[in-house]
Amino acid sequence: MAKGYVLYNLKAGHGTTIEDVKHLEVLVEDPLGFFDVAHINDYKVFLEGISLEDYIIICGGDGTLNRFVNDIEGIDFKNEILYYPLGTGNDFANDLGYPKASNLFLITKYLKNLPYVLVNNKKYRFINGVGYGIDGYCCEVGDELKKTATKPVNYTAIAIKGLLFHYKPTNAKITVDGVSHTYEKVWLAPTMNGRFYGGGMIPTPNQNRGSKDKTLSIMVLHNSSKLKVLTVFPSIFKGEHIKHTEMVDVLTGHEITVEFDRPTTLQIDGETISGVTSYSVVSAKSNTKRATFVETAVV
Repeated sequence: MAKGYVLYNLKAGHGTTIEDVKHLEVLVEDPLGFFDVAHINDYKVFLEGISLEDYIIICGGDGTLNRFVNDIEGIDFKNEILYYPLGTGNDFANDLGYPKASNLFLITKYLKNLPYVLVNNKKYRFINGVGYGIDGYCCEVGDELKKTATKPVNYTAIAIKGLLFHYKPTNAKITVDGVSHTYEKVWLAPTMNGRFYGGGMIPTPNQNRGSKDKTLSIMVLHNSSKLKVLTVFPSIFKGEHIKHTEMVDVLTGHEITVEFDRPTTLQIDGETISGVTSYSVVSAKSNTKRATFVETAVV
């Protein structure tokens, strides 16, 4: 009989409780084992200890998924993986049409051949997107507020205050598949694998994580005043900002590099890295091409 291995993150969302996780016993008939991800030190050992007929259920949010795909990097896992969204924004689940904690659904195919981002000579896989600009700033401020906050952090309010008072736009050089573009006063420059990030923002409404060509999309919000950006900003939650072609560009490709003229905070699926001057993203298709080339060269 198959068994489900539940990997949960009690730091997800506004503070996931064990009761939230245990609700899976109502949804699943098979016997379940529960494991706190904070206590799993070696996923290779963990996966070798379960049968091929067993499956894994990940409980948490986008950050939990991000941590999981990076922890299993290089491991050829065979077990099916399901997801029970318990995060704050649940952008991955929303992108696939599943609201919070209402469904348990299969995600195995979405965790393989993921794009990666290179930041400060370090490689990270990502599920939803890489944010650079005021979105990274918002995550950084949000992280600080979470240390003392008793209520959920309002990222929209942080963004508005940042636009009004604190965040200063940058100049940027953006290279997509070898073609470079320069922009002044860049407020946002996220590269996306899915449509959603930031708890419901839709910077690239036409991006499809399941596309055969595996292209990624970068949205550039640029060359506008604070007032104009504040006027347009709410429309990002409906994906309608792309109508403002005078200040919004969306570029697609397989290899994307973004270079800012000063250090700025970057976020990867909500996880922040401060003081970044550039990042490079490589799609799953480019990953495959590079691997094939290396194997051919070695032979």
